[in-house]
Amino acid sequence: MTPTSVWPMAQDNPLLGILLMIGFCVVAPMGDAVAKLLGESQPLGQMLIIRFAVQCVLLLPLVAVTGRAWRLSGRLLRLATLRTGLHILGIGMMFTALRYLPLADAVAIAFVMPFILLILGRYILGEEVGMRRLAACVIGFIGTLMVIQPSFAEVGLPALLPLGVAVNFAVFIMVTRQLAPHTDPIGLQMASGAIATLILVPAVLLMQPLGLQITDFAPIRGDDAVLLFAIGALGTTAHLLMTWSLRYAPSATLAPIQYLEIPVAAVIGFLIFDDWPDGLAAIGIVITVAAGLYIVMRERAIARAQPRAHAPLPPVPPEA
Repeated sequence: MTPTSVWPMAQDNPLLGILLMIGFCVVAPMGDAVAKLLGESQPLGQMLIIRFAVQCVLLLPLVAVTGRAWRLSGRLLRLATLRTGLHILGIGMMFTALRYLPLADAVAIAFVMPFILLILGRYILGEEVGMRRLAACVIGFIGTLMVIQPSFAEVGLPALLPLGVAVNFAVFIMVTRQLAPHTDPIGLQMASGAIATLILVPAVLLMQPLGLQITDFAPIRGDDAVLLFAIGALGTTAHLLMTWSLRYAPSATLAPIQYLEIPVAAVIGFLIFDDWPDGLAAIGIVITVAAGLYIVMRERAIARAQPRAHAPLPPVPPEA
């Protein structure tokens, strides 16, 4: 894709970047909460189609007005299609997990993704990862298992779905890194919404004869229509907030802020669903967050020692 317009370089404004990231940490779990509310009344396939269609429709005017590049061809189109397929799978697993798990537990388990990304970087991309960061990964996994254990005892295999989300989005980030230098982020997100819709509609229709519940179409009544639109709007807004935050502040500054998403999810889960992490799950969340923050700080220290090294990307959750 050859860009027809280039984003102007934004002046550093760490405070604005941090405020935008805090906005992301509020909006993203709100989208998850809406998905959880709709989980019992709306089939998964229908929710996914509307979520990505809304993303495309909302971003299309912005892309048109600003003249952003969005057309893809060749290798970039193949990578974007792979990325979109991963996005569909990740959000589908997250929406399914939210039908069974408390909101904060599902979000906290998915935050194992930075640990997975670090390990994939070491063993697939050959990136250097020191023993201290590897030890933090192990501790973070232990914390995640402590969050999973009570949920697994209660609901069984669905408690493992956020782990699948984490692995999926670790690969998603690796593919995004291949696309990022050659695409406009807003144009790519609009194109991804269109690609996802074009994939999902025929896929759901073709699978309907199999009688799978996820391929059903349910009546959309007043309140459900508003909530279905909200899923796409909140997911799109969350992505924009994160993208814009990275224009004004380094990712190394923003990565620790994103862990606010877990306590925000806990508060939203308590207010809407009367769910609150307790006992082993609460301890596991604290351990996971502490291990993740340690890795972020180590990455910042290494980036300072090696000025040419790439700063760490904030962990991008499934809502993005």
